[in-house]
Amino acid sequence: MLFLLRMLLMGLHFMFAGVLGVLIGICRPFNPDNSRLCARLYARPAMKILGLKVQSDVDSLRDKPGTCVVIANHQSNYDLFVLGNVVPHRTVCIAKKSLKWVPLFGQLFWLAGNVLIDRGNAHKARRAMLTTTRTLQHEDTSIWVFPEGTRNFGKGLLPFKKGAFHMAIAAGVPIVQVCVSNYVTHMKLNRWNSGEVLIRSLAPIPTAGLTTEDVPALMQACQAQMDECIAAIDRELQSAPTIELPSS
Repeated sequence: MLFLLRMLLMGLHFMFAGVLGVLIGICRPFNPDNSRLCARLYARPAMKILGLKVQSDVDSLRDKPGTCVVIANHQSNYDLFVLGNVVPHRTVCIAKKSLKWVPLFGQLFWLAGNVLIDRGNAHKARRAMLTTTRTLQHEDTSIWVFPEGTRNFGKGLLPFKKGAFHMAIAAGVPIVQVCVSNYVTHMKLNRWNSGEVLIRSLAPIPTAGLTTEDVPALMQACQAQMDECIAAIDRELQSAPTIELPSS
């Protein structure tokens, strides 16, 4: 019963936040800080509705070194609400073009200045990537990417795609890694306290002086560091004392 109530409230919240987000976008179209504002608009009420407790240790993200490429693990559609709590200022996201057809959210996403890529068209995808490189270099705006390219459903990191690393090297900007604990397989949405999530960012990795030949090694190093960090924060949550509330 609690699960159904939460899903109903989440549906209403998604529509309400979408309307407010579109209004923000209309008032200040394509402002790169719209993403942060709209992310908070979605995330903070959603965490209350879902009963998820989010802890963040993201100083290196909050105090990011100017423009950077942010990469994070992608577990589920709930990432919109979980990671919305930590999106830093002037940061836009790269996502598939089909998102623009999602009512309200798609229009909000576009008006927030995010980058929509047609993955089925290699020429348009490359052109979009060049646009993001210029954005990183000249518009004081960071780019948030899910390098796995799709959701892993809490089953461990999927192989990374190269796009984010090519962007960072082409623009000469650091990479900031954001690691989220494995929450999607552990949360119990039929309980008042449905679970805990820990988000941690790692120290920026400089890319100045690197070339495209360094992409495979850089990508492998980032994936290994994120794997290690996710395993560590999972252990921290498992060892922390919890108070179990009765299920509904």
